[in-house]
Amino acid sequence: MKNQKTNAGPKKEVRDAYIRNMKPLDFKSRISEHAGDVMTIASGDVVTIPPTMPVIDAVKMMLVHGFRRIPVADAGTKRLKGIITSQDIVDFMGGGLRNMIVKNRHQGNLLAAINGSISEIMEENVIYLNEKDSLRDALSTMLKENVGGIPITDDNNIVKAIITERDFVYLSSDIITGKKVSEFMSQNLVTAPPDMTVGAAMRSMINNGFRRLPIIRDNVVLGIITASDIMRFLGSGEIFERLVTGNVKDVFDVPIRTLIKRDVIFTASNIDIGEAAAIMISKNVGSLPIFEDGELKGIITERDFVRAMAQ
Repeated sequence: MKNQKTNAGPKKEVRDAYIRNMKPLDFKSRISEHAGDVMTIASGDVVTIPPTMPVIDAVKMMLVHGFRRIPVADAGTKRLKGIITSQDIVDFMGGGLRNMIVKNRHQGNLLAAINGSISEIMEENVIYLNEKDSLRDALSTMLKENVGGIPITDDNNIVKAIITERDFVYLSSDIITGKKVSEFMSQNLVTAPPDMTVGAAMRSMINNGFRRLPIIRDNVVLGIITASDIMRFLGSGEIFERLVTGNVKDVFDVPIRTLIKRDVIFTASNIDIGEAAAIMISKNVGSLPIFEDGELKGIITERDFVRAMAQ
């Protein structure tokens, strides 16, 4: 999954120079406490949307750019007003707290709801950083507030950049950290059978606070479905045809296995997390299932790299 990062041009040169000047084997040395260093790995090529944008147009923009989250800013001043994530969209469409907006404000009419403004479902109490903050500030804030991405503003609250968990995976990539995957992987997994419906999978994600759901049959991982995959499905032409005809329930009754679009990339628990980070970056995935002796033992995600770098 792409994130709001440009890997070419001056921004990459600055970031790479920053990394080269650090001790290559000292994991913690990469987390600077110097003011303003958050901007060395954050993406300054940030996209924002206005609060008046319809929900469906926001979904389309996220899908076109491959974003998991987009800051919402005033169209004229670019001052930060909120943020919207793929999880918020799933929550809105799939029976979470935001789905009450569909029931109460739009009388259950999902077609009307998705044409409402993004301000109805965006998170207004945005966790954000200042461009003068450090990488350590970003790391500690992500962990404390349990967020996967943080907009960065100037002193006038104008959006200047965004930093995500993916940036810390990038920073971890291809270094020897002395920390093994087994130390940080999650072992208490919530999984789904391939015949679980999309609607049930959405509710499982929302209820458990997860962004991804391994799809398993006979202890074989068939795929990993993310909130972005479900958002992509919900943003397809098929659902809009059913919204017009009123057959929305049929869409949510589709088996979750139909959303699997890519092979599973996995690893072992005894490798260094720097090596795991390199795999995630090269394969463009946000998590790695962990197999031992042919059995699924856990999963390591971008959030786990943030935890590892904080220790």
